[in-house]
Amino acid sequence: MQKFNELKLAKELIRFPSITPVDAGIMKFLEKKLKKLGFKTKILEFKEKGFKPVKNLYARLGTKEPNLCYAGHLDVVPPGNINDWTINPFKPSVKKGHLIGRGANDMKSSIAAFVSAVSTFLSKNRGFDGSISLLITGDEEGDAVNGTKKVVDYLRKKREKINFCLVGEPTNPNRLGEMIKIGRRGSLTGKLTIFGLQGHVAYPHRANNPSTIIVKILNELKEIKFDKGTKDFQPTNLEVTKININNTADNVIPGTAEATFNIRFNNKHSSNSIKKRLNKIFIKINKKYKSKFKINYRVSGEAFLTKPNKTTFMIQNIIKRITKIKPKLSTTGGTSDLRFIKAMSPGLEFGLVGKTMHKIDEAVSLKDLKNLTKIYNRILQNYFK
Repeated sequence: MQKFNELKLAKELIRFPSITPVDAGIMKFLEKKLKKLGFKTKILEFKEKGFKPVKNLYARLGTKEPNLCYAGHLDVVPPGNINDWTINPFKPSVKKGHLIGRGANDMKSSIAAFVSAVSTFLSKNRGFDGSISLLITGDEEGDAVNGTKKVVDYLRKKREKINFCLVGEPTNPNRLGEMIKIGRRGSLTGKLTIFGLQGHVAYPHRANNPSTIIVKILNELKEIKFDKGTKDFQPTNLEVTKININNTADNVIPGTAEATFNIRFNNKHSSNSIKKRLNKIFIKINKKYKSKFKINYRVSGEAFLTKPNKTTFMIQNIIKRITKIKPKLSTTGGTSDLRFIKAMSPGLEFGLVGKTMHKIDEAVSLKDLKNLTKIYNRILQNYFK
């Protein structure tokens, strides 16, 4: 039975410039590694009009239940200015006990740790009772249209069953072992356009300035107190991210004004209930000022919470034994692909320390990488005990 070293495999994965949604051959590479361990694999490429095609990988070892699935992504964000890095971001290097490279933290090293843990587990437990699977996407850092969402749809149509899913995102703020994610807030983005009436600034009575209206709307949006949060979630929060009035002349009242905002909402709300509340504000203010508006919403995901079960607590105890820290069960931060996987399986997220993700000289501590591999191996041992 072949055993994979987590550091060597992490370096190999980082060498692929798989900037979302470019595959650069990385799925085929990982597929070959998993086949050597006995996995049955399928590369799933999905296409949708208006979005670039994406390659994903689903691999399964075994046919019995329970099926423990590891989910992750091999796409990375762009490196930014390469001259700002101390190394070439796609030529990984070890310095001062850290592996540096784009994806070292988010999240190629986590995938390497899990594959290494599986190879060690199989060397002693070839006839284990159950199945291990990997759901790997190339579209987590991008539009998330042709990635995990479509893989989940495919698996459900095939009546594939996943009993528990471990997502390897970097969940820890500062130290390995601090935090497990058991849910995430929903995310809704709105792009609002106000149509006023263009005119001369000296004759405002002949025009209808949309900037006045959009400022009043944005002020009212910011004043909304959606909730006070819950036992599991932070309060719902709205942030204005863009305001745009495309006007090149200083003596012209513009005809249109645009704004974009994002709301991170907890499970007291749905995207539909929030849309209804906001639309009432738009209608009320625009009616008063006799203007028209257009609103486009994009929902990245609904709020969700995986109720902790015996697997959650088993994983929490393993992390505590290895790191000497009892991880907090949290729903903070952005969103993750667990928002799609929850449709077919309970799960949680646990991976590396997220301090350097998306940054210049993204890095992972070699000690953390080793300990994460130990944690994943122990999870496999206990899950299939």
